[in-house]
Amino acid sequence: MPGVILENLSGRKLFVLVSILLIGQFICFLIGGLIAPTPSSADTILATKCHDAGNNSDKWFYVRGKGKCNTIEDLKLKYSDTETQKHMANHIVFAFQIPTPRDNMVLDYSRWQQNLIGVLMFEVVYNPEAEMEPRTVISMDARLGYRNYGDAEDDWKYYASSFETRTLDCSIEVKKAGHHYNCSIVPLFELGSLHHDYYVINIRLPVDSDRKLNHGLGFVTDMWLVAINQNGGYTKVWMSMKVTFFPIIVAIMIWSWNRIHQLSRSPVLLEYMLLFLGCALTFLNMPLELFTLLFDLPFMLLFGDIRQGIFYAALLSFWLVFAGEHLMLQDEQKNHLRMYWKHLSGVAIGCISLFIFDLCERGIQLRNPFYSIWVTDLGTHLALTFIILAGISAALYFFFLSYMIWQVFTNISVKRATLPNMSNVRRLHYEGIIYRFKFLMLATLLCAAMTVIGFILDQISEGRWKWDEDLYLEYTSAVHTGVYGMWNIYIFALIVLYSPSHKQWPSEADLASTTEIEFNEISSLTSFSRKAALD
Repeated sequence: MPGVILENLSGRKLFVLVSILLIGQFICFLIGGLIAPTPSSADTILATKCHDAGNNSDKWFYVRGKGKCNTIEDLKLKYSDTETQKHMANHIVFAFQIPTPRDNMVLDYSRWQQNLIGVLMFEVVYNPEAEMEPRTVISMDARLGYRNYGDAEDDWKYYASSFETRTLDCSIEVKKAGHHYNCSIVPLFELGSLHHDYYVINIRLPVDSDRKLNHGLGFVTDMWLVAINQNGGYTKVWMSMKVTFFPIIVAIMIWSWNRIHQLSRSPVLLEYMLLFLGCALTFLNMPLELFTLLFDLPFMLLFGDIRQGIFYAALLSFWLVFAGEHLMLQDEQKNHLRMYWKHLSGVAIGCISLFIFDLCERGIQLRNPFYSIWVTDLGTHLALTFIILAGISAALYFFFLSYMIWQVFTNISVKRATLPNMSNVRRLHYEGIIYRFKFLMLATLLCAAMTVIGFILDQISEGRWKWDEDLYLEYTSAVHTGVYGMWNIYIFALIVLYSPSHKQWPSEADLASTTEIEFNEISSLTSFSRKAALD
């Protein structure tokens, strides 16, 4: 029985391999910590209040360049009368032109920045004549336009528009004229592709008593836009890692599968699962985001989530099978995926639920970037429920996997009682295998813990601008690149160490003097863990 490389590789070579992999893991953390900038940045822009005398909804209002709008400097002083305020509200356009200049330099967006998210913050002044309810529905007529470098300053092109309603939660400590409400942030739009150089956003707050549009809204004096985009420098580092890992994983998969097909037996379940895991990682490693540098691909954000979900499903499923294959005690139970249907169905339900949740928001945003599932109470509760359940499920999965690994260790410890009855060669061989396998299982547990922690923090970090909680997480680039590198290094190690070895064990003389066990597994350890070896 040749076994696998993990069992037959010499201690010196194994030490060199593990050392190289650990150095690679350390480099991945250093790349994120020392080279890559933070994954995203947020710019806060104050709206320019433009006067629309003709109430022209097809006209673009912008604040810089030829043909810029006529601005209103101070609404509080200009329109102090309540009725005048209501009348003039239909002639006011809150305009944002992004990105804003910095240090007297005109900036433009880069396609390396990948995506753009916008949230609004309102400044509402207390008016005793029109007191505002703590929770008010606000109606917005929003338009999004763009132009590119080299276009005329007034050549704005239509991108999207929508008439949206948002729920604004406001409170005030002192109800006195001129004091401001403390209002929640409001999600505005999300672009899955940042293909153009400049963007303009026009927002109207129409007032109509008959249709009860903004009927209970207070006096909005200012509006702020928080524009969040992925940093271009971070994207370049991320793509460099993908370009590096992609051919390495493909090459090692081809090498391993070729060795498997040189054997006289057919591949076993664990080898198929390793192939599936390698394919899922290869799909994740494909630097398809580079196509956004040439084409406008607004679906890339959703497509990236789908690729991530497929990888999570493959990784979680593999860990269950990997541990379970060392627990089965009956030969007729081994090497069949159907024996894990209860375990894998739980993973499938969780991944499908997250996929449906993603489609409910980012899928609809492909048609309407102003849509958000967070704008209604039902949508917010549903979104929070999905996120909380996903976090709880991830934690429960980790505890269940820890329990399975503990069972594997217990199972192997019980079987170690047969080692003294074996010949010296076979006993030393199994002792070495057990120590190596335990180290690999502990590495698996550490990888699972980092994956679950990273998944939970990623969900919280992504949603904190949407559910408007006072929560800030410094989810640094080092964690992103470190976990991503860990996946590639861990799976690379598994494929290498569980590839068939060409070495033979024990010696022919020892085999002749012992009672041999029939091994048809991927390795001798799986056979050893299923039944006691007889000497």
